[in-house]
Amino acid sequence: MTSIAIIGSGFSGIGAAVRLLQDGERDLVVFERGDDVGGVWRDNRYPGAACDVPSHLYSFSWAPDGRWSRRFAVQSEIHDYLCRVARDHGVLPYVRLRTEVLTADWDGARWQLALSDGTTHGADVVIAACGQLSRPSRPDVPGLDSFAGTTFHSAEWDHEHDLTGRRVAVLGTGASAIQFVPEIATQVAALTVFQRSAPYVIAKPDRAYGPATKALLQKAPVVLTADRLRTYLWCEARSLGFNTEPRLMRVLEARFRRSLRRQVADSALRARLTPSDPMGCKRILQSNDWYAALVQPHVEVVTDAVTAVVPEGVVTADGRTHEVDTLVLGTGFAATELLLPMQVTGRDGLRLCEVWADGAEAHLGTTVTGFPNLFLMYGPNTNLGHNSIILMLESQIAYVADAVRVLREGAAVLEVRHDVQQRFNDELQDRLSGTVFAGGCRSWYLTASGRNTQNWPGTTADFRRRTRRVRLADFRVTPQREQVDA
Repeated sequence: MTSIAIIGSGFSGIGAAVRLLQDGERDLVVFERGDDVGGVWRDNRYPGAACDVPSHLYSFSWAPDGRWSRRFAVQSEIHDYLCRVARDHGVLPYVRLRTEVLTADWDGARWQLALSDGTTHGADVVIAACGQLSRPSRPDVPGLDSFAGTTFHSAEWDHEHDLTGRRVAVLGTGASAIQFVPEIATQVAALTVFQRSAPYVIAKPDRAYGPATKALLQKAPVVLTADRLRTYLWCEARSLGFNTEPRLMRVLEARFRRSLRRQVADSALRARLTPSDPMGCKRILQSNDWYAALVQPHVEVVTDAVTAVVPEGVVTADGRTHEVDTLVLGTGFAATELLLPMQVTGRDGLRLCEVWADGAEAHLGTTVTGFPNLFLMYGPNTNLGHNSIILMLESQIAYVADAVRVLREGAAVLEVRHDVQQRFNDELQDRLSGTVFAGGCRSWYLTASGRNTQNWPGTTADFRRRTRRVRLADFRVTPQREQVDA
């Protein structure tokens, strides 16, 4: 029997556990550092937190749900969905909550995990389902810790801190900020938004489902299936603009600028809110109330660089001190620092953080040379700009399940060959050079050297085709008998 350790209980961890349990695997444990399952949807409870992918597509294909209250689900509903899937598919008995994996070391035969409770755990297979959005990123601003007021990151929202009547500063205008800023703008006395670069924020085709629609979705599964398919095909078609012919994005960019003119009458403010980068090379955001919030008289958008934080507020490059009493960090996540702070040591003492010093890479975003029987979920270059990440995760889950089958049927070790990984990543970077992500802007998709470690430069159908089965020729395969003899 193959012993399996899954690290993380978000979409990928729960999905992998369900599939492996269905395949008959029982020597399985899911390590979760939090006090509940759910991953990013458990942690990110800031006001207005919601998904920007339609609910029927942002869910497992094998666990459709007609209970969503609206087209784009809010955080609490997505977390409830994940808890429900874990419970209904028998995953919860295999989950160890409040247990963080600190280190993972390959001892030549299997993985040894050091846990936060002081114990160790051995496993033949490790599935790292930590995700790319699990570690909040704090800005490197001098004096940040000297601020005399209240400071918190959007992913660690302080719900005990009442913002009513306060002077609030927000650092960042990314995917989280465009959701919580409109929510808190109605409460605060003054709101200062510090913007490093203007994002493209387009309308979100969201709507609440009425009683009749909800009843139909729950009682007629075929309607839910049809809507999911329609949404999938519409999203998949967008790959053409993102990955094949970026010039098509110019049509959407022109439409965005017309919309911005309608929503922001003040020409000076509109200039500050006009992106300077090509549309799509950074994440395109969706909101129906972002610009309406920013045009309010008690809201100020500041584009001067933040140079320091002092006890009374935020200092910008023009020498001005913006006095505030609450500082909210909407500065995103350490998305390119995959698996950290966990330290992973593979064959011959290879340290993953050193192997990935110039950016993470893997074969099919899933396996890494020198790290046998280690499988990554939502790994390098599996992120999307055009469709639901759940589709990529399901493809990876199927691939990992096939690898576990190979191990169960006689192999002891699978390690992707270096030439296979190199060839795949050379092709990947070449394809990325022709996508919208190579438009010349700086984004969290890129490492400091400019290498794209995040995006998949094709369709989800292409990724599914490539991950349908494990090609044994891509791996160094050690049979069980040879492992025993060694």
